Amino acid sequence: MLSLEGGLDPESTTPKHVQLREILRQLIVDHAEPGTAIPSERELTRYFGVARMTVRHAIDALVAEEVLERIVGLGTFVAHTKLDLQMKLTSYSEEMHRRGMVPDARVLSFEQIGATPLIARELQLEQGQAVVRFRRQLLADGEPMSVDENFIPAHRVPGILDEPAPTSLYNVLSERFGLLMEWGEDTIEATAASASIARLLNVDLGAPLLKIQRHAYVARSMIDYSVSYYRADRYKLWVPLQRPGVRSPRAYTAKRLNSP
Repeated sequence: MLSLEGGLDPESTTPKHVQLREILRQLIVDHAEPGTAIPSERELTRYFGVARMTVRHAIDALVAEEVLERIVGLGTFVAHTKLDLQMKLTSYSEEMHRRGMVPDARVLSFEQIGATPLIARELQLEQGQAVVRFRRQLLADGEPMSVDENFIPAHRVPGILDEPAPTSLYNVLSERFGLLMEWGEDTIEATAASASIARLLNVDLGAPLLKIQRHAYVARSMIDYSVSYYRADRYKLWVPLQRPGVRSPRAYTAKRLNSP
C-alpha cells in the first residue's frame, strides 16, 4: 500500500484536486512500484481533508495519464508501463534490451506438422503439406508478455529441426537459410483470453488481449504466418501517420517491434 505524507497548501491558488494529483504523482515516483495499491477514496479524503469529489478528480486524472489503473472489485493500483507496440520486422530480444529489460522465451513447441485447412490457406499451401510450428511464451524481466506461434513451410527450412529451437527465429532464417524478411502484413484485433492463453500470460480468463496475425514475405514468397497474443495491460499500439506526398518533419524511431 502506498504510504501517505505531505498535505495541501490552503493558501495556494492552485485548485485542490490539482495539488492532490501532483502530491500523489510524486509519492508514486518516489516510493511505489508498479502494482502497488493506493489508499481508498475514503482514506484519501480523511487524510487530506478534502471532499470525495476532489479525490476522485485527482485519481481520474492519473488514471487518464496511465499513472494509475483501476481494477474492478480490487481497487486502484500504480500502473505498469505500457510498451509501445509498433509493427516492424526486427527482434523481440533487441527491443527488450533497448528498453533496459531482460528478455526470455519458453519454447512450447518446435515441431513439424501437416498444414491444417487454416494454415494451408494462410500460407498458400496444400492441406497436409509439411510446415514447421514454433510456439513460444515471451517474457520480459520474468513476466509473461505474449504468446507467439509461427508456421513456416518445411521445404524452405530443411534441417531446422535438427538443431535446438532458435532464440531468434528471424535471425536463423536470415543467417542459415538466406530468408531475410522484406515485407509483411499485420492484422490487429481485440480478443479475450481463452483458458490456455490466460494461463500462459498470467491473466484472468476473458481478459482483453491484442491479437496480431502476420504474413511475412521474401520477395513474393510467403515464408512465415504467425499469430501472437499480447497482454492489453502491458501494450498499447503506436502508429505514426503521415499525409501522402508530405515529408515528415522528423524521423520516426522504432519503439517496439514484434518479431519471432
